[in-house]
Amino acid sequence: MTTRCAWAENSDIERDYHDTEWGRPLRDEQRLFEFLCLEGAQAGLSWRTVLAKRDNYRRVFHDFAIARCAAMTDAELETVLADPGIVRNRLKVYSVRKNARAALEVIRTEGSLSTFLWRFVGGEPIDNRPRERGDVPATTPASDQMSKALQKRGFTFVGSTICYALMQATGMVNDHQIDCIARQAPGRARRKTA
Repeated sequence: MTTRCAWAENSDIERDYHDTEWGRPLRDEQRLFEFLCLEGAQAGLSWRTVLAKRDNYRRVFHDFAIARCAAMTDAELETVLADPGIVRNRLKVYSVRKNARAALEVIRTEGSLSTFLWRFVGGEPIDNRPRERGDVPATTPASDQMSKALQKRGFTFVGSTICYALMQATGMVNDHQIDCIARQAPGRARRKTA
């Protein structure tokens, strides 16, 4: 019998995402920005809802090209708000532009959004080795620090829980359960927690 993390057994879209993306170390600036925005869009909703709408988000937000999102006008954002293919929450939609502008400033001052985000885990994935779903935290001191740093730089929808979800999704932490088939997939995290 194939064993996956418990949350990934709910639907085909979650299973596919779990098996091919979740928890794999990601350092691409544009994709990291995408996950930052999508995790913010997910606040108060199920991740399955956002996954089902991800292609629409990519379409309306120019595949999350940071400079293009930063340059979006109010009129463009109002058009996005009318699109039934996304979560039509005004604050969340406008946060994409605000976060893109903040990301450009991070890139300007730090050289890289990826390096900036990954520094909260020391630049390498952390392997948490949870035995069951209840062993996975909602926040950590690292996600608290990331949240505070991002908020200080003008990002929105970046609370500690959202930051921890970002860390999980992009492989900064490996929270695949100990018996999960994806635990030893190529590119998996190996460093254990201190």
